[in-house]
Amino acid sequence: MSANRPAPPEPRLAVTRPTRGRLRRALAVALPVPVVGLVLLMASGHLMLPLQNVVTIEAKMASKRDFFEDPEVERLLLKHGFRVHITSMGSREIANQDIKGYDVVFPSGQPAADLITRERAAADRPATTYRPFVSPIVLATYREYADALREKGVAERQPRSGDEPLYYTLDMGKFLDLTKAGQRWDDIGISRQGVRNGNKILAQSSDICEANSAGTYLGLVAFVEYENDAPDTEPEAEKLARRIKPLLVEQGLPSSEKAETYLSADGKGISPIAVIYEHQFLAHQIRYEAEHGTPDTERVLLYPSTRFVTEPQLVALTRDGDRLGDLVATDPELQTRAMELGFRVRESGSDATGDQLADFLGERSIPAPVTSADDTKAVLPRLPLLERMIQIVGDCPPSEGTQ
Repeated sequence: MSANRPAPPEPRLAVTRPTRGRLRRALAVALPVPVVGLVLLMASGHLMLPLQNVVTIEAKMASKRDFFEDPEVERLLLKHGFRVHITSMGSREIANQDIKGYDVVFPSGQPAADLITRERAAADRPATTYRPFVSPIVLATYREYADALREKGVAERQPRSGDEPLYYTLDMGKFLDLTKAGQRWDDIGISRQGVRNGNKILAQSSDICEANSAGTYLGLVAFVEYENDAPDTEPEAEKLARRIKPLLVEQGLPSSEKAETYLSADGKGISPIAVIYEHQFLAHQIRYEAEHGTPDTERVLLYPSTRFVTEPQLVALTRDGDRLGDLVATDPELQTRAMELGFRVRESGSDATGDQLADFLGERSIPAPVTSADDTKAVLPRLPLLERMIQIVGDCPPSEGTQ
C-alpha cells in the first residue's frame, strides 16, 4: 500500500467577531457594575484604602465604646487611616489591669483616668489625655415612677417641659431619705400610676467594682450623706462607706450594663431606676424619633439636684494613640457625630460645651434638658479615699495599679 497518501488538513479555530451593535449592548450591561462600585467607594472614603497604611489601634474602653462602635464613626476613622480594635471592660477594671500593648484606654470618668496617669507618671511613662466630650450621670426611669416621686414631693418637672416632660429634677436628699426609711414603691402610691411594685426605692447601678458610673454615683450619695462635703481622712471615708452601703446595694449589685437593661423591653420590671449616662438616653431618643417621628415619652430622666458631670478621658499611651486622640478631639465630622450620639461636645480650645446639642435636638422636636445654675455641684472624695470606699461598698479586691 502506498505511504504517500496526502495528510488531512488541520482544523481551524473560527473567531466570531461581534457586530458593533452587540458590542455596545454588552458594554452597556457590564459597565454600570464597576462604575457604581467606584462611586460607592469614593463616597465611603474607601477608594484609596488599599493604597494607604491603615493603623489598627488597640484600645481598652468602657461605656464610651458606644462612640467608637458606631458605624459612621468607624467610617470616618477609616477615612483618616485608623481602625480601632476594642477590648471592652469597666472603667475600674481598665485602671486596675495591665495596659501593656495598648495604644489608648478610655475609661468613662476622671477617677479611673487619674489612676492610670498617676501610675504611668510614677514609672516615668507619661500619658496624654484628651477630653472630647462630656456626659452627666443621670437616673433613668419611667414616667409612672417619676410621677409617683413628683406626687411625693421628691421630684419636679423641669420648667416649661409640657404635659409629658422627658426630664425631672430629683431632690437627692429626699430620695435617699425614702431608701433609708425602707419605703417601697407601693408605699408611696405607685398604684395610682397603674403600676404595682413592692421593691424598695433606690437607684440601681452597674457593678461598682467595674463601672465608673457606679463609682460616681457612690461619690454622689456620699457627698449628700456627708452634708454636701467629702471626707478628708481614711477613717472618715471607711465609716461613711459602711453607712451608705445599704443605699446602694440593698437589692444587690447587678453586673450588667444598666443602660442596656433600661432600654430593653423588660427594663421597667427589672430596674425601675437605673444609673446611666445622659448620652445613652439621648441617643435612644434620637433613634426613636427617627423611626417613629416622635420622642419616646414612656422613658424619662431624673437629674439629681446635686450633680456631678463626668469627665471621660481618652488616655493615649503611644504615638498612634496620640494621633487618634487629637483627631477625635478636633475633627469637625467626628465632633458632629458625637453630638448626634447624644454627647455634649466641647467647644474648640475650651472646657465649655456649647448649644449645638440643644439645637440638634430641637430640630428633631426632642426637648433638650436644662441644668440649673442653682444645683449643688458634688465633689468626689480624693482618689485614694474613693478607691477605699468602692472596695468597702462593693466588697471589691484592692486596686493593683497599672503595669
